[in-house]
Amino acid sequence: MRSANLMRKTLETDIMLTLGIDGQGKTNIETGIGFFDHMLNSLCRFAYFDLDIKAAGDLQVDPHHTIEDCGIVLGQALREALGDKAGIERVADCLFPMDEALAQAAVDISNRGYLAWKVDCPDGMAGDFPVEMAEEFFRAFAVNAGITLHITLLDGKNRHHILEAVFKSVGRALGLAVQISNRNQGILSTKGTL
Repeated sequence: MRSANLMRKTLETDIMLTLGIDGQGKTNIETGIGFFDHMLNSLCRFAYFDLDIKAAGDLQVDPHHTIEDCGIVLGQALREALGDKAGIERVADCLFPMDEALAQAAVDISNRGYLAWKVDCPDGMAGDFPVEMAEEFFRAFAVNAGITLHITLLDGKNRHHILEAVFKSVGRALGLAVQISNRNQGILSTKGTL
C-alpha cells in the first residue's frame, strides 16, 4: 500500500498526518475547523484515500495558518506516497455536480506544482471556514505535491455547495490519476522521467 506518515511543527501549527492512497476513503480528521474537516473528508471519500490528520493551530488568530499548513503537509504526503510514480495513470479530470453548483478539476501528476484557480465563490464564511482559504489550501497542496491542478467553477450560488463540489471534484480526479495502469509499467512521460 502506498502511504506516508508526516509531522510538521511550527510556531503556528502542529500537524500529524498519515495518508494511504490505495485505501477506501476512511478518515479521522481533527483540524479544529469543522467545515474544513468536512471538506477533507469529502475529498478523501471520492479519491479513496485513507487519511488520519490531527492539526493544532493558532485558531485564536484565525484559521489561515492551519488550513494552509494542512495543504502543505497533505501535498508532501501525496508526493511521498506516490514514490517514483511508475505505472500511474498520471492525468485525470472530473466534472462534479453538487445541487446548483458544478465544478471541474483536472490534475496532472507532473512534478511541476501549479494551481489554476477559476472559482468565483461568494465572499464570506462557509461555517467556520473563510471562503478565500480554499484557494490557499489548494495552492499549498498542489505546489507541495508537485502536481498541476486546474479548478474551475462552471455554475453555483451557495458557498457550501460550491466548495463541496470543488473538493469532491479534486478528490475524484486525484483518485483516478494515482491509479496504477494495467497498460503502463513505467513513467508516463515523453521525457521518460517526471
